Amino acid sequence: MAGIVLSGSCSSRLLLRDREAGSNGASLPQYNGLRAVDTMHLPSSRTPKLSCSGPKCRTIRAMASPTVSAPKRETDPKKRIVITGMGLVSVFGSDIDNFYNKLLEGESGITQIDKFDATNYSVRFAGQIRDFSSKGYIDGKNDRRLDDCWRYCLVAGRRALDEANLGSEALEKLDKTRIGVLVGTGMGGLTAFSNGVEALIQKGYKKITPFFIPYSITNMGSALLAIDTGLMGPNYSISTACATANYCFYAAANHIRRGEADIMVAGGTEAAVMPTGIGGFIACRALSQRNDEPKRASRPWDKDRDGFVMGEGCGVLVIESLDHAMQRGANIIAEYLGGAVTCDAHHMTDPRSDGLGVSSCISKSLEDAGVSPEEVNYVNAHATSTLAGDLAEVNAIKKVFKNTSEIKMNGTKSMIGHGLGAAGGLEAIATVKAITTGWLHPTINQDNLEPEVTIDTVPNVKKQHEVNVAISNSFGFGGHNSVVVFAPFKP
Repeated sequence: MAGIVLSGSCSSRLLLRDREAGSNGASLPQYNGLRAVDTMHLPSSRTPKLSCSGPKCRTIRAMASPTVSAPKRETDPKKRIVITGMGLVSVFGSDIDNFYNKLLEGESGITQIDKFDATNYSVRFAGQIRDFSSKGYIDGKNDRRLDDCWRYCLVAGRRALDEANLGSEALEKLDKTRIGVLVGTGMGGLTAFSNGVEALIQKGYKKITPFFIPYSITNMGSALLAIDTGLMGPNYSISTACATANYCFYAAANHIRRGEADIMVAGGTEAAVMPTGIGGFIACRALSQRNDEPKRASRPWDKDRDGFVMGEGCGVLVIESLDHAMQRGANIIAEYLGGAVTCDAHHMTDPRSDGLGVSSCISKSLEDAGVSPEEVNYVNAHATSTLAGDLAEVNAIKKVFKNTSEIKMNGTKSMIGHGLGAAGGLEAIATVKAITTGWLHPTINQDNLEPEVTIDTVPNVKKQHEVNVAISNSFGFGGHNSVVVFAPFKP
């Protein structure tokens, strides 16, 4: 078979570094970033160019586009979507206030890996979760069997429900067939899968645990959380690499808008800080190799960035219709205004050079939210600390927001690493906390900013900022783009 040569990046479309040819003779070229594109025409504004020859050729004029009315936000309380609960598992623990305070302080959660012996790995650091406890959420027997991916999901999901005042007693009073779960993952139960394959190779198929398949497949997080809580509404998972969580928010909100559910528990979970996960991304030349300075390795938009830092965790939101939230007297944290998903349709790992996939996704999300670009003043960027991906995102943002003087943009991954399928979930919570606290966390390790980055990245120190409308971006391998829009709740 012909070999596949990767020349791009992971989730945010990674930079894959050059290296000398190995024993198989393959080598990977270095991608030196994107060149600015002078003009870009979105499909809705293209002017047809027609040519013909011969005496019967007629000139065809393109009609002017109709005047576009000002965007209008949803007003129907059955279709307005509000956030009533949040839960997470992160490198900074499972308490949301502590998580955001650590971000505001500019503290890095990146450390040397000790989950497994990484001594001989070329990358030996990550945003590894330590001292995780599932006490009170998962019984001992199941806790020992479960892949960390599902343990994180169950704890974050239950904590989100608790914050939404949807504990077991409260749920018994509601119609559980109208409460769904949509928690996705990019990689699934990677440890369970790896252990199963190892057992097969070393001991034969009879030694494979019966939990091998159930705890490996990507839908199990949503399924286990539903089994644990009795939620019988829409239930499945989405796996779109590092865009996963935002895809889940978007799909979950649309279930509510279509009247198929009153409440959805949605987000992303991941546990890839393990030998296969680290080794796989090393093979892609996707990870930073700053082993001597792990806390300074994740540095979005900095000229000295050299790849992303692996992270892990889970981020979950409880979203519901405004009508339902008001009926049950729920505490409303913020509002989900809309979202969008698109595909670059270009390359497995490289971003499009014209930025069309990302810029159109941002534009479509604003259209779905009923807001104009001028209303947006905060972007929680995907910003994975890769050469190609970081600049591609900035260029796309500039295409949509012609005046960025009032916009603040930061990179959560500079402190917690890249959580892959969980990234959008954790960053949605960071975005909502920015809205509710009025403080933006810094993007740390901003020492030598790329000249193309002319937007305020909140470098190294937190900033006070009243958020009007915020967007949170997530992009993944395969060209998957996703953007969700949040705002302060206003009755």
